[in-house]
Amino acid sequence: MHTSDSAIDTHCPYCALQCGMRLRPEPGGATVAVEERTDFPVNRGALCGKGRTAPAVLSSRVRLTQPLVRTHAGQLEPATWEEALDAVAEGLARTGRTHGPDAVGVFGGGGLTNEKAYALGKFARVALRTSQIDYNGRFCMSSAAAAHQRAFGLDRGLPFPLADIPRTGCVILVGSNLAETMPPALRYLTELKAGGGTLIVIDPRRTRTAEQADLHLAPRPGTDLALALGLLHLIVAEGRVDEEFIAARTTGWEETRAAAMAHWPELVERITGIPVPRLREAVALFCAPESAMVLTARGPEQQSKGTDTVGAWINLCLATGRAGRPLSGYGCLTGQGNGQGGREHGQKADQLPGYRKLTDPAARAHVAEVWGVDPDSLPGPGRSAYELLDALGTDVKALLLMGSNPVVSAPRAAHIEDRIRSLDFLAVADVVLSETAALADVVLPVTQWAEETGTTTNLEGRVLLRRRAITPPPGVRSDLDVLHGLAARLGVEKGFPTEPEEVFEELRRASAGGPADYSGITYARIEAEQGVFWPCPQGPEGPEGPGGSEGSPGTERLFLDRFATDDGRARFVPVSHRDAAEVPDADYPLLLTTGRVVAQYQSGAQTRRVDELNAAAPGPFVELHPRLAARIGAVEGSPLAVTSRRGRAVAPARITDTIRVDTVFMPFHWPGEGRANTLTNPALDPTSRMPEFKVCAVRVEPA
Repeated sequence: MHTSDSAIDTHCPYCALQCGMRLRPEPGGATVAVEERTDFPVNRGALCGKGRTAPAVLSSRVRLTQPLVRTHAGQLEPATWEEALDAVAEGLARTGRTHGPDAVGVFGGGGLTNEKAYALGKFARVALRTSQIDYNGRFCMSSAAAAHQRAFGLDRGLPFPLADIPRTGCVILVGSNLAETMPPALRYLTELKAGGGTLIVIDPRRTRTAEQADLHLAPRPGTDLALALGLLHLIVAEGRVDEEFIAARTTGWEETRAAAMAHWPELVERITGIPVPRLREAVALFCAPESAMVLTARGPEQQSKGTDTVGAWINLCLATGRAGRPLSGYGCLTGQGNGQGGREHGQKADQLPGYRKLTDPAARAHVAEVWGVDPDSLPGPGRSAYELLDALGTDVKALLLMGSNPVVSAPRAAHIEDRIRSLDFLAVADVVLSETAALADVVLPVTQWAEETGTTTNLEGRVLLRRRAITPPPGVRSDLDVLHGLAARLGVEKGFPTEPEEVFEELRRASAGGPADYSGITYARIEAEQGVFWPCPQGPEGPEGPGGSEGSPGTERLFLDRFATDDGRARFVPVSHRDAAEVPDADYPLLLTTGRVVAQYQSGAQTRRVDELNAAAPGPFVELHPRLAARIGAVEGSPLAVTSRRGRAVAPARITDTIRVDTVFMPFHWPGEGRANTLTNPALDPTSRMPEFKVCAVRVEPA
């Protein structure tokens, strides 16, 4: 264990950077102090306010410390663990007996460790025999994952380490505000510029990140696809295509070129609102250096055409030879702490551990052998996240939920809250009494980052180890303990160990030979090497790694020799612009886009319990342009009502010229009347099943 005078090296519980930090137990041992860990290469000691204040959520003042069971009078009351687990097992079993196994659902989270995500997927398919499992990572980067798979044959958020970013010639950053979502990562962009590289930021708002850019393009929300196609059109028209790379390493170019040529610059200007000279400037900046990258985040991904939109940006990289080469490529900036690992090991509706497809007979046979079950007993693919939540109370009558808060985070949230309330039975395992947990029949208090050991996989595909630093309160158990106890009550006595390293050893075997192969990774290697990049197959003599001759060193950079497709070539996929699922009209004349602020995280279930963070970001707001404010009579700080076809939210006005006149912005961290996701549109991408969080039609008026 890495320690320094009793301090323990670990990682932040929040975003996918998984910043290194050192925890020093305070006198009494109930909480910890956070110290810099300058040796960890991702953040080199830097931490944002969320990371620095993370120990505040360890306090028994703000977190759950005993199970709660709803009484006949309708109140949540303290109960023993035996009573609570008995109630959960009976609620799930009764529903399965009465309505069939698929009437029981499981909903996971992108913050669960790899061990917990793996165990949860196994529990759904082996103990409950249900196909109905998905997780909130579907709301994060599923469109990028689908586009990655389609083009390259493999999905890892970044196919290169973050350290490559400052060394490239140009970065196009699409729909990301790193300065607020991942502050320690901003240094990679400032170092890029300091070294002579250029930065293009694409965002409808002039964010703190966009202010760093050499060129900021502010397209109309929902038009990122047209923008990428317009840039590719200009690359072709100006003779900037890398024909040699296309011939040697890709397929599908002719159809893709034809689709792009239908998006001429003046048409793209009309669609996006970006003048043609600015489009030409972007092409010149991107094509001038020898190397370049495109990085996307939720902006282009959380759309009903997110997979095609990301695919269009990948096409831009392929057409210019900026993929599968050093210091070049397309990457997705994964958002949630373990959003990458969470989708690799089985809590997604269509996947088995190792990023295997649930519909692949060979994959089913391999995993079933590790699990000691008949492959035919494994259920098929289930519903995606929103479709699962939408089916609650009708087809899915009982739900086990771990590490998610869909009452705040799901699109069309008032409808999803109604669906959750209509369940016959709801059990929630969480650290705090979230808005969703408050609706449960049973609430199980579980351990959190500093109280447990487990691995996560950051946005680079670097598998990391969080180490337990303190003992959890007496009334708290780990999620692995919960699944072990429930499985035993459901008649599955073996196969659900409670020790994280034992679970990881099984995960290694289950992932072996799959696209996300972790078989060569061990806890010891992770500690010795500051994380190990997957895929990392085990050598014939074991997983020794760089210090031993047989183990794989891990794969820091993907695709340099070949892409992960059958023939080793990347796939161009022709795409064409189409409108968002909902466009403005006379009743709803404006566009709403949503996002984050630096002091809060996701649904705010944890960060809203930290005084320092609440002081910095106390509540929701509606950001709008001064011209729009004057037109509707809005005054700074006064309440504004934002209404969509799904509902109404009210929050104070924040007037700024850093946003488009036709667009308003709301952060999505808060419940209640300021809940931004009351408004958002659950229209789904046909491939990734990602909802269209980033654009919907609204009207705005003083409340």
